[in-house]
Amino acid sequence: MKRLRVGFFSFLLLFSLVLSLLPTQADGGGEGRLVYYIPVEQAVERGLLAFLERSVDTAIEEGADHIVFEINTPGGLVDAAGEIASLIGDSPIPTTAFIVRQAMSAGAYISLYADNIVMKPGTEMGAAQVIDGSGTAADDKAHSAWLASMRNAAEHNDRDPVYALAMADPSIDLPDYNAPAGELLTLTSSEALEVGYAEAVVQDRAELLQYLGLENAEERDMEISFAEQIARFVTSPIVIPILLSIGSMGLVLELYSPGFGVPGIMGLSALVLFFFGHLVAGFAGMETFILFGVGIVLLLIEVFVPGFGIFGIIGIGSIIGSMVLASYSTTTILFSLLLATVLTIIMSIIFFKYVGYRGPLKNVILKDATKTEEGYVSNVTREEILGKTGEALTVLRPSGTAIINDERFDVVSEGGFIEQGKLVKVVATAGSRIVVREVSNKTNKND
Repeated sequence: MKRLRVGFFSFLLLFSLVLSLLPTQADGGGEGRLVYYIPVEQAVERGLLAFLERSVDTAIEEGADHIVFEINTPGGLVDAAGEIASLIGDSPIPTTAFIVRQAMSAGAYISLYADNIVMKPGTEMGAAQVIDGSGTAADDKAHSAWLASMRNAAEHNDRDPVYALAMADPSIDLPDYNAPAGELLTLTSSEALEVGYAEAVVQDRAELLQYLGLENAEERDMEISFAEQIARFVTSPIVIPILLSIGSMGLVLELYSPGFGVPGIMGLSALVLFFFGHLVAGFAGMETFILFGVGIVLLLIEVFVPGFGIFGIIGIGSIIGSMVLASYSTTTILFSLLLATVLTIIMSIIFFKYVGYRGPLKNVILKDATKTEEGYVSNVTREEILGKTGEALTVLRPSGTAIINDERFDVVSEGGFIEQGKLVKVVATAGSRIVVREVSNKTNKND
């Protein structure tokens, strides 16, 4: 019995030892764990934000243990960068910013919100000065706000903020890192490691996972879909005014062209791309399509049904409203609409002058005219009474009535007052206008 008890307790001890070792092995090698790789490439803009939101949600739903953001971006929009940074900083899953080539400007900003920053050799991060739409440094207010954002980003993970500020403010002097006063700071991988802006420098994913203690973890890549690629392209602030200009000019050109051809197809395609891209990016809903469709129908009613312009005004308002609702930036969409309107007006004038109406507009535009050459006469010029004399039937002040060749005429004097009964002479005729002049009573009435 004693031996049985010793054996039983020995078995329990051995079993407990094995159980205690299993979690340690899993933690150390990453067995049974999942790592998601999410690319952060090209410009930082709203389309990228929509892709990253979907990717993070997918990683959370599938139980990922770690998210690696593979960063290679020259920067981009400040507002989009702010929301991406919040997405990364608020992630319930540990995150790593893996800089595979460059993390410039907004790319450096969002990298600072990751739990870890790991860089490949030869990569760099920095040069984060905020600029406006013309490519010059932003005003003092925007610059000050951006410096505060960079400071917060650095302090988010207890990094020295002076280097983040030097990336955005050229007045900060850091000559040891090739950033004297007047130059923006850009850190190489070795410099970032030295100042604590990178936790490690690795050659590839394998070394990265080894550093993270996840070398045996399952790896999955998030890939941007074709629809998201389109969305990223068409939601660019540069592409939006181009699309709207092509859309409006294409549809107007179709009104001047017979049938439905290339201009109409181009115009509709541009507008469909605009709404589709914003729908995929998460900015537009079905209500925008409905509002746009209502606007088009109202414009068609205005064109083909006589009215007082109310349908056209409401239709244009509906179309503009749908585009504003679909856009992420009211300023961007209003500028784009203004540019598209100006270009469309200029194009319409050119086509009206040199091409004329050959499309549907020819059916609703009155082009006929009543010309004298075709036998139409509005007022006959009485040239036969030119030089004839007659009698003022009424006082001319300067207009009145006169009898000429025994025919009553409405006449007008050359400007002077002519009493009733005075002799007058016709000195000019033009349509219904007959100009007379007072003559002496000695003049023969029939001269």
